[in-house]
Amino acid sequence: MALPRSSPDSTALVTGASSGIGAEIAGLLAERGHGVTLVARREERLTALADEVRAKWRVRAEVIACDLSDHAERERLVAEIAARGLQVRTLINNAGFGSAGAFQDLDVDGELRMVRTNVEAIVHLCGAFVPGMVTHGEGAILNVASTAAFQPLPRQSTYSASKAFVLAFTEALSSDLTGTGVTATALCPGPVRTEFTEQHEGFDAAAGTPDFVWMSADECARAAMRGLERGKRVVVPGVGNRIGAIAGQHAPRSVLLAAARRFYPLGR
Repeated sequence: MALPRSSPDSTALVTGASSGIGAEIAGLLAERGHGVTLVARREERLTALADEVRAKWRVRAEVIACDLSDHAERERLVAEIAARGLQVRTLINNAGFGSAGAFQDLDVDGELRMVRTNVEAIVHLCGAFVPGMVTHGEGAILNVASTAAFQPLPRQSTYSASKAFVLAFTEALSSDLTGTGVTATALCPGPVRTEFTEQHEGFDAAAGTPDFVWMSADECARAAMRGLERGKRVVVPGVGNRIGAIAGQHAPRSVLLAAARRFYPLGR
């Protein structure tokens, strides 16, 4: 199994752990005996989940509230983990958000914050913890991308670009880590029923997406865990999403962009 062994001073760091996929993955790690460090902005949500984890699985559960879009906050997170005497052996970079609308109509500060959260935070935390994993000779990284990573998406230009970065970065990182005992996996889910979809302003994602395409956070987390345990480079949960990913990679961009404009009309 690619997951590292648990020990009293090791922890699985899960960002975006207050709800959705992050909370589900944290539970699955705890179920397997791994202590967890839960990170998100909403401390009260994290505390409730940590209490549940301790009561149900009897593992160590830490809580650190942090705004991952802020460089100084991320530095504080890294320092706090060290101060608690913890070694990050599993890193789940799940935190992220999106926006929707024609780029020229969106708030640029929000788009830049998205890049800092979806892209910069992943590179920062990998940079902080991956060298220690390599020195120790074992570790696992899961970076959450999206099926949006496989093609540009009108009305989600920054979001799809940020996830394309996550996918490319993780695949290259996986190659860099060959032979070290450390694995890197990119999770590329399609639509998942979580609070994430409520953060997209400008269209109702559920209105234009067939029910069969949607996946629960639990289903997605279990697919992620299977991939992590097997040391897979890329995990795309769901047959339909895998077909879409292949089409996104190989179909002509002019066709893809025209189809996407029809799916997400730009109406003013």
